[in-house]
Amino acid sequence: MAEPMRKDEAHELVNRMPENATWDDLIEEIYVRQVIEQGLADSKAGRTTDVEEVRRRYGLQP
Repeated sequence: MAEPMRKDEAHELVNRMPENATWDDLIEEIYVRQVIEQGLADSKAGRTTDVEEVRRRYGLQP
């Protein structure tokens, strides 16, 4: 389940953006933050796959 948005964090995100930022820039920032937070949550919960396992699965060289 997604964590609720905190308005102060949303304001901070907008305030850090350059004056000429577009709505697309804001959407991208929100998306990147969401993906990072989800990845951190997955890692904390042990929902990850070891790099060696991924390489083996896909026949990739180390």
